[in-house]
Amino acid sequence: MTEQATKQTGHPKGLWVLFGTEMWERFNYYGMRAILVLFMTKALLFDKVFASNLYGSYTSLVYLTPLIGGFVADKYWGNQRSIIVGGLVMALGEFVLFFCASIYHSTPDISTLLFFTGLGLMIAGNGFFKPNISSLVGQMYPKGDRRIDSAYTIFYMGINVGGMLGPFLCGLVGDTGNPMDFKWAFLLAGMGMVLSVIIQLLFHKKYVLDPDKNILGLTPTNSPKAWLNPLFIVLGLAAFSALTIGLLYLDVKVVPYLTYLLIAATIFIAFIIFSDKALTSIEKQRIGVIFITAFFVIFFWSAFEQAGASLTFFAEEQTQRDLGFFTVPTSWFQSLNSVFVVVFAPIFAWLWLKLGKYEPSSPTKMAIGLFLLALGYLWIAFGVNNVGTGVKVSMIWLIGMYALHTWGELSLSPIGLSLVNKLAPFKYASLLMAVWFLANAAANKLAGVLSALYPDGKTTNFIGYQMSNNYDFFMLFVVMAGVASLILFLLSKKLQSMMHLEK
Repeated sequence: MTEQATKQTGHPKGLWVLFGTEMWERFNYYGMRAILVLFMTKALLFDKVFASNLYGSYTSLVYLTPLIGGFVADKYWGNQRSIIVGGLVMALGEFVLFFCASIYHSTPDISTLLFFTGLGLMIAGNGFFKPNISSLVGQMYPKGDRRIDSAYTIFYMGINVGGMLGPFLCGLVGDTGNPMDFKWAFLLAGMGMVLSVIIQLLFHKKYVLDPDKNILGLTPTNSPKAWLNPLFIVLGLAAFSALTIGLLYLDVKVVPYLTYLLIAATIFIAFIIFSDKALTSIEKQRIGVIFITAFFVIFFWSAFEQAGASLTFFAEEQTQRDLGFFTVPTSWFQSLNSVFVVVFAPIFAWLWLKLGKYEPSSPTKMAIGLFLLALGYLWIAFGVNNVGTGVKVSMIWLIGMYALHTWGELSLSPIGLSLVNKLAPFKYASLLMAVWFLANAAANKLAGVLSALYPDGKTTNFIGYQMSNNYDFFMLFVVMAGVASLILFLLSKKLQSMMHLEK
């Protein structure tokens, strides 16, 4: 660790530029996500099983496309250009969804086409935006700087300020009980995405700098000029967007191929990286840690991401939301996680620094995160145990569950982002950040599959486990996350030694 890295305690101004850029993008994403399954079931009249699987495929592809965006940024466009064009494509996607929600009642066939088009554009744009902004955070600090964990936690607060405001404001204007109003949620989300792009255009080159004051994220030195031609960029994005629209439609309407694609993508990326003879054995061990921990977070996010699907159904139908003077919109519950992150993120950032030499290793923190997630589902399972059909339960069960899930998330997600930054060789920085999001892609696809098993008055089955009520359903996640947590705890010392980092 350098003397400079030890002495510095503040954070560069560029962190706040990335904070604002990410905040408004997350406002856009989470605002739209909060009403997505409600729009599908109430306006488009999709059944819950289809809506759950479509939700899973959509959110999975959202995390899969960073594999492409990360590669293009590393080789051809640079981070900043990728962030801007990705943001513009996502904004276009939201505006298409606005038109979809404006005409669903009069021209349902065209509306369905626009729905898939809007989601496809969101998937394509996110692929260029997401891996590139995350990888820039750590590049502003010297190697070995202990502020990096803290910086990613602050950055994660930006994500969650957006994640808090998005569902609240989009739910306020869109989740009114009248399906005709969903369009305003999509419009407001799109406006948030435009703000994100504006912040990036105005402030990136002035403030997003490396420790030597060089601008980060510019066009790679050896990038072919043809790749930077505006016409080529527009045509390339149009073709990529058409591909993502087709991929989404194919998975949910024709053949469910996505699981196999995810496995193939993982093997392909691993082959590209581990066959690079320029990498040292220590670098390969560090990369191995990234792949192993990414596998475990699949179990975390597949349970956590029930928030946008089965837990939304639970909040809508089986949670007492009527306060007498006001009925809490279902979508507002998706703000809870982000509210708790904003409240507790500074505490966690302080805690890791305060522990000093007693600070747990990154794999151990992630195992703690999985354990807290299991506790959250145990809490809500206790709340619905022996509750009769049609009986609505107190909001306290959802609120308590989201609090525990948030503590788990703060132990796992920003730590994972920081871990990738610490361990990834510079030339694979964006691609390995995309590998992290590949784990999220697998988790989100699994989340949709599991959400489709939500009992809803019927008996469902997962690998021989019968679920006939909400207690059975929630206990599935208790066991799944609990076992994953235990195994990761047992592996943590070995993983720590493979990281080859100074303590």
